Amino acid sequence: MPVEVASKRTARLWVPHQHGAWAMLALPILVGIAASRFVPGQLLLAGTAVAAYLASATLQAWLRARRRPSYVPSIAAYGAATALLGIPLLILEPRLILAVVVAAPAGALTLAASRPGTPRELVLSLAHVAQASVLAPAAMLLVGEPSTWVLGAATAIVAAEMAGSVLVVRSVIRERDNVGFAARSVGYHVVITLAAAVALPWAYAALAAFLTARAAALPLARRRLAETRRGLRPIHVGLIEAIASIALIAVALAVPLTANHP
Repeated sequence: MPVEVASKRTARLWVPHQHGAWAMLALPILVGIAASRFVPGQLLLAGTAVAAYLASATLQAWLRARRRPSYVPSIAAYGAATALLGIPLLILEPRLILAVVVAAPAGALTLAASRPGTPRELVLSLAHVAQASVLAPAAMLLVGEPSTWVLGAATAIVAAEMAGSVLVVRSVIRERDNVGFAARSVGYHVVITLAAAVALPWAYAALAAFLTARAAALPLARRRLAETRRGLRPIHVGLIEAIASIALIAVALAVPLTANHP
């Protein structure tokens, strides 16, 4: 077997080929920090989240693989890393057990759906969103005693943005020929924009309106580019979603969520 082929196979045993997952891990932690402040314990949280994600992704690959023993070393290493980082984190802030209570069932659903022959539906993507969303309040709880309003608002904002991203990406890739799905994606964003206008500082409503425009524009752009045989590539969609995530972090840093609430 050529060395290059063997190296690629080894890499697949240790590094999941899911680029969007890294953004889904980083966004809630960064928004949680932006909505509160930075403390060193959040680095431990980030390490635990990465280790847990790698363990979960490797388990999913193991469930689908024919040569399952090849995945045992990486599963063992990532599982041990999750425990070594996660246990001190729970000792540091016992309330983080609430995050585990939410993330564990969602993780179990994801693993169950990874078995061969199981269809991957939208609900699984939303299960990933639920798992990642708990990182925002977890980052804030490590700061101390956050405002209940800020804790809930930051978590809702992160979950809403990531769920919207799932809908948008799906509307131009897996559901690219489904006009009804694209319309529902835009409708979801309109509802989120209205909710932000009522409950949040104006900057969040403006950002939500921008994200609504992007949800409407991407399916239209895909169709027009398809007519010219150029096409809208996944990397282009990924860059746009990265810009949306950066914009949310910037707004969270610049505009405190306490602006409209004591």
